[in-house]
Amino acid sequence: MHMPPAPADNPGRIMTFLLIVLAVWTLMHVYVVSRLWNLPVSPSSGWHLGLSLAGAAFWLSFPLAQWLSRSVGRAFLPLDTVASVWVGLLFLLLVCLLAADVVTGFGWLMPSLWRQARWLAVAAACVLSLVALVQGLRPPEVREHSVWVSGLRPEYDGLRIVQLTDLHVGPLFGADWLRQRVAQVDALRPDLVLVTGDLVDHDGVASESLAPLFRHLHARLGVWGVLGNHEFYAGLERAVRIFDASGITLLRDRAAEVAPGLVLAGVDDLSARRQFGGDGHPVDRALEHRPAGATIFMSHSPWQVDRAAELGVDLMLSGHTHAGQIWPFTYVVRLMYPYVVGRYEVNGMTLLVSRGTGLWGPPMRLFRPGEITAITLRGH
Repeated sequence: MHMPPAPADNPGRIMTFLLIVLAVWTLMHVYVVSRLWNLPVSPSSGWHLGLSLAGAAFWLSFPLAQWLSRSVGRAFLPLDTVASVWVGLLFLLLVCLLAADVVTGFGWLMPSLWRQARWLAVAAACVLSLVALVQGLRPPEVREHSVWVSGLRPEYDGLRIVQLTDLHVGPLFGADWLRQRVAQVDALRPDLVLVTGDLVDHDGVASESLAPLFRHLHARLGVWGVLGNHEFYAGLERAVRIFDASGITLLRDRAAEVAPGLVLAGVDDLSARRQFGGDGHPVDRALEHRPAGATIFMSHSPWQVDRAAELGVDLMLSGHTHAGQIWPFTYVVRLMYPYVVGRYEVNGMTLLVSRGTGLWGPPMRLFRPGEITAITLRGH
């Protein structure tokens, strides 16, 4: 069995990425604190001191929680949860305060209304955050698709595929949540279950303890999967062990005939490869020498879509984008991922990009509910 090479160690590329993230994180805090600086009618030195200390503490909270959860363990899960909620609230504060600034001309066009507009923005951000928390903790909905596949054998007409992606099990969603998702999938009576990456989160230890629960998934053609970017972050060796313990057969830049005339192919995550250093042409490697038959292709990130279509893929399944998870972050995600969510027809190939079954970071979803994708194959 062909195994792809591990990503090249590229500390310069990783450091650049981390510095960009840190700079954006810092600028978000600076902007929000600056908008709140003169919010009271008569701001005092105590208000300014408290706001500065709170801003510094919240700025430190998320990176500190991430580091502590990795180095110390789950004892710091409460801090991780609070810091993650702050990520979502900070984004919504930024959006709402920016909208208030635009409406009032940053206080120059409507000087008498800017303070009221900013108070309204803070209230709106808090309300939207509560809505997002409720939506984030709801069970994922099932989204049904019928996909017509040219050349599909008659015996596979009506074949049921269920896609799970971006589960991120461990830090937030534990055993009870995962048992409910397994029951939800089994109720769909799938012939094939596909896990398209990010099964684990940064807390690989917690994910490892939950892995055996996936063995309760039932599908007559098996449970198959690919690695996502968070499998790279958690460590590839550990991630592969977790997939093995889960009873999920990994396709790492290769294809397999799951039934006569029905081919499944998959690649390790393309976005993580770009971060850690590329290793050739994984999509070509996975697809060029595959067995003949109708082809389903799994790629965690919806990249190289045109290339997959050129190579004759019938159905491509991806996730990774979370549909932005918290609206209107969707529009930011779209800058990097033109195929951000939903169904697309690309040169005769159907692409389905899931909103994700779980979530990452803030336990929040705003107008972007989680989903389990159920697909029925149809022949011409």
